[in-house]
Amino acid sequence: MHGYTADEVRAAEAPLLAAGVPLMARAASGLADAVSAELSRLGVPVHEARILLLVGSGDNGGDTLHAGALLARRGADVDYAPLGSRTHREGEAAALAAGATRIDDSPAGPEFRAALAAADAILDGIVGIGATAGLREPARTAVVAARERVAEREGPLPATFAVDLPSGIHPDTGEAAEADAVLPADVTVTFGACKAGLLRADLAVVGRIELVDIGLGLPA
Repeated sequence: MHGYTADEVRAAEAPLLAAGVPLMARAASGLADAVSAELSRLGVPVHEARILLLVGSGDNGGDTLHAGALLARRGADVDYAPLGSRTHREGEAAALAAGATRIDDSPAGPEFRAALAAADAILDGIVGIGATAGLREPARTAVVAARERVAEREGPLPATFAVDLPSGIHPDTGEAAEADAVLPADVTVTFGACKAGLLRADLAVVGRIELVDIGLGLPA
C-alpha cells in the first residue's frame, strides 16, 4: 500500500470538491459499511449495537457524524460527544434526524461515562489530516477515558475505529505528540488514499487499515 502526504491528498481532493463531488458522503458511507462489517464479524449485528462517536470540529467530525446517521438508520443506538470548538452543522443535523443522541456533559461527566461503558464500538473522529499536534481539551480527556475503557475490556469489545487516522498522530510522520493521549485503533478506516503516517506509526496504534475509495484517483 502506497502512503501519501496530507498535501498530496488535499491536492487530489481540491478539483473534486470544486466540482461538487460528494466526498464526505462517500467517506461516511464507506466508514459506516466498515463499522457494520467489523461488528458483524465480532458477533454484534449493527441493529443491536451501541456506538459512541468522538466528534471534532472539522470535516473529520463531519465524516463521523454522517456515518453515525447511516448507522442509526440501520438500527444502531448512536451517541455522539462533540469535543471541538464547534460541530459540523450538516453532519449533526443528519445524525439527530436519524435518532442519534448528543452528549452534552463533559468527558468526565456521568452521561459520557455511561455511553462509554455501554459502547460496542468507539469511533475516533476528532481530528484528521489537518492536525499535526496533540489533542486539546476536552478531546484529550475523552481519549484518555476511552483508552482506559479499552484497556479494561475482556474480549474484542468495545471495538475502536480511527476515522481516516488516529487522532493525535502526524499524518505524514506517524509520530504522536503525546502517545498516552492517542486512542489505539483496532481498525483505521482511511479515505481516498493511505496516509503516509499510517505506514510509519506503531501498528498497535493504527490497527488494520481499510482503504475506502472516494474517487481521488490515487493508486493504492
